[in-house]
Amino acid sequence: MLIYNTTFQVGVADAQNLVIYLHESYIPEATKSGIMKNARMARIISHRDQDSECFSVQFEVESMALIHKWYSAEGKRINDDLLKAFKNDVVGFPTMMEVIE
Repeated sequence: MLIYNTTFQVGVADAQNLVIYLHESYIPEATKSGIMKNARMARIISHRDQDSECFSVQFEVESMALIHKWYSAEGKRINDDLLKAFKNDVVGFPTMMEVIE
């Protein structure tokens, strides 16, 4: 089992709007095909500053092959939609993790 994590950094003024967008649009779209499962969103509290907030969105997925399939079929469009909505106000980076226990 793998975890596909994306960490998003956004200015404090846009943080609540990003949470709403992730909850109402990004996560439902990302899980629609069934490849990405068990979505979870968290606020990152270890790297806080006055000007921005960070959030993590995680999905469980069976394999790297499915991650690649999902990204080419859906993920790129979903990320492009997020960038259209928030322009340069949100920065995100993905991390793939393998569950070992």
